[in-house]
This record gives sequence, structure tokens and C-alpha cells, in this order.
Amino acid sequence: MPVQRQRLYIDESGDHAVAGVKPSSWDKRYLCLFGCSFDFDYCLNALQSDVNALKAAHFGVELDDPVILHREDISSKRGVFACLRDNAKNREYQEHFLRFLAAVRFRAFAVVIDKLSTKNSWYGLTDSNPYHISLLAILERYCGWLRFTRQVGDVLAESRGGREDQQLKAAYRAICKGGSRYRPPAFFSSVLTSQEIKLKPKAANIPGLQISDHLAYAAKRRILEENNRAKPLTGFEKEIADALEAKYNRHEYNGRINGYGKVFLT
Repeated sequence: MPVQRQRLYIDESGDHAVAGVKPSSWDKRYLCLFGCSFDFDYCLNALQSDVNALKAAHFGVELDDPVILHREDISSKRGVFACLRDNAKNREYQEHFLRFLAAVRFRAFAVVIDKLSTKNSWYGLTDSNPYHISLLAILERYCGWLRFTRQVGDVLAESRGGREDQQLKAAYRAICKGGSRYRPPAFFSSVLTSQEIKLKPKAANIPGLQISDHLAYAAKRRILEENNRAKPLTGFEKEIADALEAKYNRHEYNGRINGYGKVFLT
């Protein structure tokens, strides 16, 4: 029987910069790396058509300039999303997205890192880049799940630019070849189908990346809320965070999410 293959799509809420971050600035202080793991065949077939149907229902279809779902643009109701300034249309889109989120099949992983308290710590890497530390934390959970379920998979993240992309590729290779403080190299290499992380920009119109982008902020805020670092979510972002609870990776026997699907590094 063929081994089932997964693909993990990663996007972030926040950035890796540490310089100038103030303790009281929660939106700058915390970085969230969020990943959605989809069955590879599902990505090739149903996922693409489902995302296209969501876009077409609210924003139309443009063959030469496809709509890219981007949370910041949707929230600000700018560009093609300006139609959402109409309250009725906005709520119609939100309800459609929540139905889509409930139906779509993926396993979620979210890591939130406090850049002020972890910037000088070592989490199994030779650098202290918060993005790289968060990537390692996600890979430990993702590969642990793949091993437990006897699957294999790879990783595709949003491209952030030349130098940052090269540094991320190097960090990913280091994890695959050297392991981490807690896991030997074989823990990763035995289930990852490639020792290279795939990187694509938002403009590539990849459904998995767009979904990760749409969900990362709500995931970040919910984890901060649960750890008394931010006020409770309200409105549409709360509805997204609530719907996400059923998607998170969890302990297969006791259902625990913290430490498996949600990680808070301080």
C-alpha cells in the first residue's frame, strides 16, 4: 500500500525582527508561525477547486490576474476586496469562509514565540532567529505526527526575499542533517521527502499558503489570549479561532493540543 504524502504550508503573523521591540507592543513582540498540513492528492484536486469557488462567489474570476486571498487586504477591504465594505457582502463572505474552514481537511500547527525572552536562548539551532526557532518547533511536531501516522511529507513556506530565503533554506537543511537538541537527524529525515524547504511568493496563487495566511493571525491571538498576553478575540477573528480548534494537531490518546498543535515559546 502506498505511503500517504502530506504537504505543510507555512505562513507567519508578525516578523522576526528583534531590534527596537518594546515589551508593551504585543503585535511586534510575538511572532507566530502557522502551518496547515494537507494530503498531497487533496491539494492537487479538491482544495484548488474549493478555494477557487470561494473566490469566484465573492470576488469574481479573472484568468490573467487571479484573486489572491491575503488577510491584511481582506481586513482592510482594499483592492479587489473593497466590495467587503458593504456590511451584508462582508458578512456573506465571512460565513462562506467559516463553512469552507469547517469542511476543508487539514491538520494545523501553530508556534508563537516571545522574541524578547527567547532571542538569546538556544532551541537546538546555532542561530537565534525567531523564525528559525519557530520552524524547528513546528517541524518537531509535524514530523512527530508523520511518524506516528506512518506518512511522509514536505514543507512549502512563503518566500520573504533573497537573503531571508537563503537563511531559511540553510536553517531547514541544518535541521534535516543535524537534528535538534531533542531529536536526532533521522527523526526528521525519515519522514521528510526533501531536505530542501520549498519557497513560493503569495503571487504564486497557492491555495495552501493563502489559507495559512488567512488563519495565522487568529491562531496567534488565541494562543496569546490563552497565555494572558492579549485581550480576548472578538468578531470574525474569534470565529476563525474557534473553528480552528478542531483542526489542531493533538495527542492521539488524550486529545491534548498544547505542546502538539499549539506551542508558546517564552
